Amino acid sequence: MDKADSVFLNPRFGFNFKDLFDPFRLKSLTKVFFEYFEKTDKIKYEQFINYSNSKGAGLNDLRISEILIDSSIILSDFLTELFNLENERNEFLSEANYVKDIFVFKKEFVQKVVRKKFKSEDLAELNYKKLDEFVSDVKKEIFPGFDFKTDEEKYTAKMVLELADTERIYKWFYEGDKFAPDNFVIPEDVSSNAKKVMSILNEKGILKTDNIDDGKNISDNYKYLMSEISKWIFAKMNFDAAAIHWVSFSDIHKIDYGHLVNTISPDPDFPELLKGPEETHRRRFGFRLTDPRMKKREVLEEVDYCLYCHEREKDSCSKGYADRSGNIKSNPLGIKLDGCPLNEKISEMQYVRKLGHPVASLALVMIDNPNVPGTGHRICNDCMKGCIFQTQDPVNIPQIETNVLTDILRLPYGYEIYSLLSRWNPLNIRQPETLPYNGKNVLIAGLGPAGYTLAQFLLNEGFGVIGIDGLKIEKIHKKYTGVKNKNGFEIFPEPVKYFDKEIREDLDKRVLQGFGGVSEYGITVRWDKNFLTAIYINLARREFFRIYDGVRFGGTVTADDAWKYGADHIAIATGAGKPTIIRMKNNLIRGIRKASDFLMALQLTGASKKNNLANLQVQLPAVVIGGGLTAIDASTELLAYYPVQVLKALEKYNSVSENFGEDVFWSKLNDEETEIMRTFLEHGKEVRLELDEAERENRMPDMSALVRKWGGVTMVYRKGLIDSPAYRLNHEEIIEALNEGIEIVEHLSPVEAVKNNFGAVEEMVFEFSDKVKIESKRKTLKTFKAKTVLVAAGTSPNIIYEKEYPGTFELDDDGYFFKSYKLETAESGIKKLVSAGKDETGFFTSYEKDGRYITFYGDNHPVYAGNVVKAMASAKDGYEKISDLFYKDVDSVRQDYEISESLKENFYNTISKLDHDLTASIVKVERLTPDIIEVVIKAPAASRNFEPGQFYRLQNYETEAEKINGTVLSTEGLAMTGAWTDKDNGLISVIVLEMGVSSKLCARFREGEKVVLMGPTGKPTEIKSGENVLLAGGGLGNAVLFSIAKKLKEKGNNILYFAGYKNSQDVYKMDDVEAGTDQVIWSNDAGEKIIPRRSQDLSFKGNIVEAMKAYSDGKLGNRFFEFGKIDRIIVIGSDRMMRAVKDARSAVFGNVLKEHTAIGSINSPMQCMMKEICAQCLQRHIDPDTGRETFVFSCFNQDQHLDRVDFENLNQRLKANSVLEKLSDFYLYTLLSGNSKIFTDNGGVKDMERKADSIMKGH
Repeated sequence: MDKADSVFLNPRFGFNFKDLFDPFRLKSLTKVFFEYFEKTDKIKYEQFINYSNSKGAGLNDLRISEILIDSSIILSDFLTELFNLENERNEFLSEANYVKDIFVFKKEFVQKVVRKKFKSEDLAELNYKKLDEFVSDVKKEIFPGFDFKTDEEKYTAKMVLELADTERIYKWFYEGDKFAPDNFVIPEDVSSNAKKVMSILNEKGILKTDNIDDGKNISDNYKYLMSEISKWIFAKMNFDAAAIHWVSFSDIHKIDYGHLVNTISPDPDFPELLKGPEETHRRRFGFRLTDPRMKKREVLEEVDYCLYCHEREKDSCSKGYADRSGNIKSNPLGIKLDGCPLNEKISEMQYVRKLGHPVASLALVMIDNPNVPGTGHRICNDCMKGCIFQTQDPVNIPQIETNVLTDILRLPYGYEIYSLLSRWNPLNIRQPETLPYNGKNVLIAGLGPAGYTLAQFLLNEGFGVIGIDGLKIEKIHKKYTGVKNKNGFEIFPEPVKYFDKEIREDLDKRVLQGFGGVSEYGITVRWDKNFLTAIYINLARREFFRIYDGVRFGGTVTADDAWKYGADHIAIATGAGKPTIIRMKNNLIRGIRKASDFLMALQLTGASKKNNLANLQVQLPAVVIGGGLTAIDASTELLAYYPVQVLKALEKYNSVSENFGEDVFWSKLNDEETEIMRTFLEHGKEVRLELDEAERENRMPDMSALVRKWGGVTMVYRKGLIDSPAYRLNHEEIIEALNEGIEIVEHLSPVEAVKNNFGAVEEMVFEFSDKVKIESKRKTLKTFKAKTVLVAAGTSPNIIYEKEYPGTFELDDDGYFFKSYKLETAESGIKKLVSAGKDETGFFTSYEKDGRYITFYGDNHPVYAGNVVKAMASAKDGYEKISDLFYKDVDSVRQDYEISESLKENFYNTISKLDHDLTASIVKVERLTPDIIEVVIKAPAASRNFEPGQFYRLQNYETEAEKINGTVLSTEGLAMTGAWTDKDNGLISVIVLEMGVSSKLCARFREGEKVVLMGPTGKPTEIKSGENVLLAGGGLGNAVLFSIAKKLKEKGNNILYFAGYKNSQDVYKMDDVEAGTDQVIWSNDAGEKIIPRRSQDLSFKGNIVEAMKAYSDGKLGNRFFEFGKIDRIIVIGSDRMMRAVKDARSAVFGNVLKEHTAIGSINSPMQCMMKEICAQCLQRHIDPDTGRETFVFSCFNQDQHLDRVDFENLNQRLKANSVLEKLSDFYLYTLLSGNSKIFTDNGGVKDMERKADSIMKGH
């Protein structure tokens, strides 16, 4: 039997695993469910059918809620039987019943009696030891059958409730009570049991009573007994360490919006410095999940705390907290209480969870949020802000939601229940089951929260979905996603039986997938990113869904390309873009980087992983500038990363020293690098010592104490903490960050970054806010030591496509967002774009071409920008606009199997073209010189769209990379230009200079290996006609000039080319140099003088500027044209070489050159290369006339005017990771030294372990 048909479903229903993915079989499943529903409860069935048929018309919110609750429980029973989970269901029901006593005990006794009766000052009068002995005797003698040892809280609650109930009954009889029934008589069984209890207590000497048959005496003794127990409870909740964390004892706190975060100011002379209380400090080492979430009982207590406020006509957690007029209110911090952006059925979810039906809970929440793994704890809190409890602690809804999901994922085949509910949910009256393929294909640009959510909704609507993303996205194991060919599934996916065992990975070892956009690289390990894997697998196993990674919208694929491939619609979900550049002196010196750059480098390259060679160098002390959640995340992760970094450095150093000796390594470092490395080693040893001591003492290591000793991590915000976005939107994250050990300083704005003797940041100067200046007489400036500075000052939407192709999209009045439009259809059937009004939400851009449109979502959209769940909500709210656009075209397909089958060819034809064009694979690796290789890659779209001057991001896949001694040889993204392209055959040649770990690993690429070649990116070099052009190439820069020279020549320009090399043995591809030139002047510093091959070409022994001088002076022979006739100079090489040419133009050739254009292709450090995203590529410019400072994103425009480029700044920033890069370079050789060859002729290597150990492995 096919594995895909694994028999884990109840055969009574007649469905197998494959059927759960077939739209027509899912329709049959709906029919079977409703037959089951009707048979189980006909009245409730008819109520649901009426609700479904009427779409809720005539029913108020409370009635709809009741119908959904009743129906969800029936659905839960159905799924329980379908998946053979009856035993597990009974366990959930027993669990819900088991904890009832605890929650009643908390409400009725702890809160209403103990907390009202006693105050903290009463503790001094209580003898806990004596009270505990008294209660222990009561437990032993009266409740011998209670298992206090196994679950003291449960049985304490049960004991107290039984005793309190008897006390209440006697009180009713002897004292009366407004709640007592008329003519009340003590029941015989209660009286008999009470006498028995008194007899035992008297006999054992626990209580002294003269007459156990006297009811009034019994009543008084029960009063005394409960009085002592209440004292014991109060003492226990304060003195018993084992009981302090009982949910019974957790208190409800009043909300003080001015003090949501508990901080201390340790320095009276500097009250702006804030720390977290020492007693709340939480230890952390590394990048495992930092928040394991609430325990089950804590979650169920939160569920019990929920009021189910539908009955109060609120449901504010879902729909927003409104006043009597229906207007949404704001809290005292000015945050609008809109409730859940997805409008989840939150109250209903919690109501049925309280009854013990987590499957029902999941079904309810997935009506509106089929990608529920992407939300929940440590992701969102809009629901909590909207909770009906506005003056006290709200219900922790995100914890509940995540626990509902994990309860199901832990069941046998629980993942498949979640997966099924994302395609089939009969509670969803709009779309109960996935529709068959309708013949229309949507290309989604960006697979972050908005993109993957839009994909989910559109797939369920019957669309084919093509997802593209500029990031590298690792492939999931074929076991879980199956194998698809041009006709569908070649191998069908296998079901996931146990998610935790088969899929879940420790986050510090997990393959960095890239799927999920900002959820992957922007959100830290506070959140379990295995949930992203859950979403990824669920989408990847859909037949009409494909992902193409390393594909940038606007580079590899344009809108016109998408239409040609067969897309019927384009949806832009590319997220946030350009980071804000703050104003301060020296704001881009070495050591300063954007927080988004740091987080992306940390969480996508693998720098935080022990088995990875990626380099991310930070030093302490560190300062993070900003007040939002990105600043918080950057602060905590920098604090966590530094100990990991120095420990890795120590371990690598020990290995290198053992293999090469210490002197060889230290000889490669300059004075500054030596100082940094010695600090790293010293700190690494302290980390190692702390780890060893913690292991011996069986405790968590205290890394934050070490980090604080070394200077710590300080977040600095220009306003008060209470005014910060983090405080106003998600103060819980500030609490957690302070608990991890960061410090926060408020009311300071950055003024200047101060350089050390080596040109790197060593201090930050801040200015106090006007408020502080007015209220105090302190100095206006404050200086902090800082060797690392991260800037988190916000981002703007990603509108880069409009910048690349002006006129494609209309922008709003501020030029900030795409302008939003609605699509209206006239009576004639003609569609027309209409600008969305002030209070309207439009999803269409201004784009319209041949009846095709483009919509936009997530952070690109003005209504939904801001957080993950809003981005997902944009997809939920907007997908229907796409569906409506094609409604007439696809309506006939919805019920017709044959029509759907006949349309599948549309999708497969599109996919066939995309598979061919959008995947990149190695054709060959060829060594050109001892340090230079050529890598030829087949990537048709990337080749076809290339223009001279542009470049690519090249990297391999972690799951396909070699693995030696536990180290994965995965590359960081490398900026590579196309030396030549063969557009007919889809080939690209890139030339790689082996000067670091990643570049050296390129020689190990294997023929046929899949790689990422993202691009083309950058800006095509400006090519004019009829000019005299001087090209100057230094080393690897010559490869960039191959295609530029050829294009210039085609345009009728005269080309004089200076080709410079360090050594004559570095010369490569002379044919390509000569091909686009009229005359070449070869120059080299060392080795034999290069011999020209053409009669017009010349040669010079020396550097390139010296060669230019000799040529200009006529000392080399025949000149093609004189320097005085040069119109344009294009220089490409190292930063030092380009700077030398820049300076020589005035210092050496100032009297010779006429006014001309001088361009350099600037090799800034780069990471994402997706244009204005991470900002690692920022290059400082200085206007030569005014001295005005500006900044350029080099990955957007690498060709920059030489006179504006600050080459000193460029040189400094290129050294940002130099210590770790040199260390890793040596370490790579230690890994390779024991193998047959370091580099084989074709880049391969024998006898290597190639795959990473992961559920991602297999593609």
